[in-house]
Amino acid sequence: MKQLLFAAAIFLALVGCSKKEESSTGPAPEAPAAADVAAGKVLAERECRGCHGLDGRGTAPGIPHLAAQSERYLLASIAAYREGKRTHAALRDMAAGMSETDLGNVVAYYASLPPVATASESSPPAFLPYEHGKELASACTRCHGDDGNATAAGVPSLAGQQPHYLVVAAQEYLNGVRKTDPMHSLLRPLGKLDVESVALYFASQAPAERSAPSFGGAAAGEPLTAVCGGCHGSHGVSTDTATPNLAGQDARYLVNAIKAYPKTRRHESMEAYVGDLSQADIENIAAFYAIQKSRPSEKGQTIVQDLIAKCDRCHAAGVDNATMAVPKISGQDKDYLVMALRAYRDDRRESSMMHNMSLPYSDAVIESVSASYAGQPAR
Repeated sequence: MKQLLFAAAIFLALVGCSKKEESSTGPAPEAPAAADVAAGKVLAERECRGCHGLDGRGTAPGIPHLAAQSERYLLASIAAYREGKRTHAALRDMAAGMSETDLGNVVAYYASLPPVATASESSPPAFLPYEHGKELASACTRCHGDDGNATAAGVPSLAGQQPHYLVVAAQEYLNGVRKTDPMHSLLRPLGKLDVESVALYFASQAPAERSAPSFGGAAAGEPLTAVCGGCHGSHGVSTDTATPNLAGQDARYLVNAIKAYPKTRRHESMEAYVGDLSQADIENIAAFYAIQKSRPSEKGQTIVQDLIAKCDRCHAAGVDNATMAVPKISGQDKDYLVMALRAYRDDRRESSMMHNMSLPYSDAVIESVSASYAGQPAR
């Protein structure tokens, strides 16, 4: 049991850089000046090799490599468990019972090892969500138009739409929450990463401008949209990835969507507002939003590169992290990086900086970023 707990402690301690933790604990602890690497090897062979190997290589997907990892970070992370700043009862008890000498020795041993060499043939394949989504989206163009700009009345445009909203809408069609069309059967074979990739692709396309519809009046509809703007943004351009853009949408589709509440769509706030609208009001609102200019809600073509550039500010080789406890992630196990980034995004690991950075990103983007770092040479 002790062997498993110690391995788990190092495993869970690896990824992340936290200003929040630093501000409450002070500078990251240093390894003891007289750390005994040989003694650390003995301890690692007895307690850690089952998960992390004696060479510091994770023995299975999802287990991080410890070879050449930062002593400063490993010590700071385990200190966080000991002090209850990271929540895991068994790890907290284990860390509290470890001697500083043993901890310093085993950390020094793993830090002294050369980086794990990743054979090129075993490197994770690059996953590009935008390109993957573009390939899958070709099946959608028959109804939703090239690049997601629909031209048929009553068919929604997907171009520039909020990505999380598109994912939720797809799930609602599959679950029967929304009235389905035979074409929605195309969604059934798609996995989560597939749906997120398609959503990212369409969210990144430029919405086409529309002419005024043959019904309703935009001028009459504008004052009726005052309540709508609280969620859907100024002139129908949302700033929330889960709330749809209405600007530039097909007017007939908007009419049908509004009238679907609460018959085939359920949303408490929407039902409360649209319930008292007349047919003329609904058509005027749709006419107003249809002629508003929209824009892409994402930059899927560069989103992975942009996020990696942010990560490199702390994690790139050669960056001076003397005042921060930052792990090395180049050449790290991809599955572990995916797990850690999801945990930061979902606020299951304490780091306000990492949470804020990871919050907007789907599993598809996290998968791609993780694969990119895992495929880099370890340092």
